[in-house]
Amino acid sequence: MTPYLESLLRGRPADDPLSLQFLPQEQELTALSHETSDPIGDIPFTPVAGVVHRHPDRVLLMLQAAFAYIRAHPKIWEVILTGGDPLSLSSRRLREILSDLAAIPHVSVLRIHSRVPIVAPHSIDDSYIRALQQPLPLYLAVHVNHPEEITEAVVTAIRQLAEAGIVLLSQTVLLKGVNDNEVVLETLFRRLAGLKVRPYYLHHPDLAPGTSHFRVPIEVGQRLMRSLRRTVSGLCLPTYVLDLPGGFGKVPIGPMYVGARDASGCRQIQDSEGASHSYPE
Repeated sequence: MTPYLESLLRGRPADDPLSLQFLPQEQELTALSHETSDPIGDIPFTPVAGVVHRHPDRVLLMLQAAFAYIRAHPKIWEVILTGGDPLSLSSRRLREILSDLAAIPHVSVLRIHSRVPIVAPHSIDDSYIRALQQPLPLYLAVHVNHPEEITEAVVTAIRQLAEAGIVLLSQTVLLKGVNDNEVVLETLFRRLAGLKVRPYYLHHPDLAPGTSHFRVPIEVGQRLMRSLRRTVSGLCLPTYVLDLPGGFGKVPIGPMYVGARDASGCRQIQDSEGASHSYPE
């Protein structure tokens, strides 16, 4: 809870979309039997402390990790900085980490996932911008769940990042009572695209303990994605994904449009309204 966020939440009711995200709720004390402290199965793919290596060509780098592991594995093409929030570091420390990674010959892409531009936008200053400007392509995925999080201070921070040449993506978690609504998601994704932020992932919530009150059925997410495809540009559409428990990675779970062949051998293709059409192959 940052001072900026505290001021933003002041006076909002308990069921406000922002209050639901950031203020403690009694429901969080209830953990269901199928929820787990390692909901996406990172532990079996942690060869050394601070490194999650599930895919051959990329790793998640927890910020306390040593770099020796990455240097020793030349197939690693992308390094994703995560947990805790990389932008909570000082700009000096962040610049050191990114520079060290950029100096590894086989690392070609850097990615950072952060909530800081949303919850502490005033901390994105010139020193942070300079730290993020690296010789390698650097992608910054901003975590934002509701259009009301995009205040004027957030707009200023995002525009500074975009003008500095940082490639911006977004990730959003589908949350009951927060954004499980077509109008809310459409507004959010249009606003992001207008700020040069490409909506990247819409996450179905993980099975983390104490979060069951936020989860909606997958069918709800699929219905929302089908509706959004009718109403917004493809530039505004993220991929709806589920990070499969057990460490199997993210899989797209959006609506399916291609059906079986009919008696004449044509594919049955559904349009964005759900109507079926024959398509000869």
